[in-house]
Amino acid sequence: MSVACQQMSAFKSCTSWGNDSPFRLVRSNSTNTRNRSARWASPKAAVIPNFHLPMRSFEVKNRTSTDEIKSLRLITAIKTPYLPDGRFDLEAYDALVNMQIENGADGVIVGGTTGEGQLMSWDEHIMLIGHTINCFGTSIKVIGNTGSNSTREAIHATEQGFAVGMHAALHINPYYGKTSLEGLISHFKCVLPMGPTIIYNVPSRTGQDIPPTVIHSLSSNPNLAGIKECMGHNRIQTYTQTNITTWSGNDDECHDSRWDHGATGVISVASNLVPGLMQELMFEGKNLSLNLKLLPLMKWLFCEPNPIGLNTALAQLGVVRPIFRLPYVPLPLEKRVEFVEIVKGIGRENFIGEKDVQVLDDDEFILVGRY
Repeated sequence: MSVACQQMSAFKSCTSWGNDSPFRLVRSNSTNTRNRSARWASPKAAVIPNFHLPMRSFEVKNRTSTDEIKSLRLITAIKTPYLPDGRFDLEAYDALVNMQIENGADGVIVGGTTGEGQLMSWDEHIMLIGHTINCFGTSIKVIGNTGSNSTREAIHATEQGFAVGMHAALHINPYYGKTSLEGLISHFKCVLPMGPTIIYNVPSRTGQDIPPTVIHSLSSNPNLAGIKECMGHNRIQTYTQTNITTWSGNDDECHDSRWDHGATGVISVASNLVPGLMQELMFEGKNLSLNLKLLPLMKWLFCEPNPIGLNTALAQLGVVRPIFRLPYVPLPLEKRVEFVEIVKGIGRENFIGEKDVQVLDDDEFILVGRY
């Protein structure tokens, strides 16, 4: 049989399809066989909007309450590890997140400063948030850093973040191209309606403080989960005295902020390395001796801008490859030697991973400029 005959045969056979078929032939009402014609009917998926989609626009996409986010005490600003070509090392990333879960962390910030969201495309950013939710969303709260100095970008990224299932958003105030106090309020009001939100105040990075007047003007919004505050104990107490949930953004101050000034907990860098000890520091009551024991590690982590110290430490512990996306570079040799001594002082068993801590030579690190 020729190809043309086969096609004609197949076309004729479609007249026997049932009504449930996506393609049907509809006959003309004319009794004149010479005018009889076949008309194509569109499949239902093309006629009824979103017929084929698992979630309709009127369904509730985010089912995490703001109160659930307010109750979190230890939130880890999780590191993003890389492969030699600069792409994400998702196997190492999953191991890092799993170690946070096993050691009692309540939540993770994905793509924050520590996770180098500033070095990611938005596609990478949203993919990593979605991946984290898909793999760990039932075991730990996933807070996506979808903030930007562009309100338009912040809105778009936050919409995408909640669409892929993140439990809450982290939003920084517009940096570099700073705005007025009214501009800050308007910026945050654009993103707050989308879901539970933590506002992040770190003037050392943004160049602009978010004063309490701004936060108090937003405090009536039901989606404001709280503030990650880096301006010290007095600022934190200003909020906690008015029942605004606050997390310390400084590891070296988090113990006193938690137990003496009313902070709910900490959004931590150090918990990447010692999640079990940080969990104890936030949950088990005032513990001056443990805090004193951890202070050398916390100070070391911030001897250069974060995440340089953390990236170096995780590589020395053998839990991530020694790969840096530029402009970040590893700490110098003397600091790497110092880290080995810090690990010995705290106890290797308290750090993540199972390999012995190493100093690492300069030529063992890979610096990636194009990725």
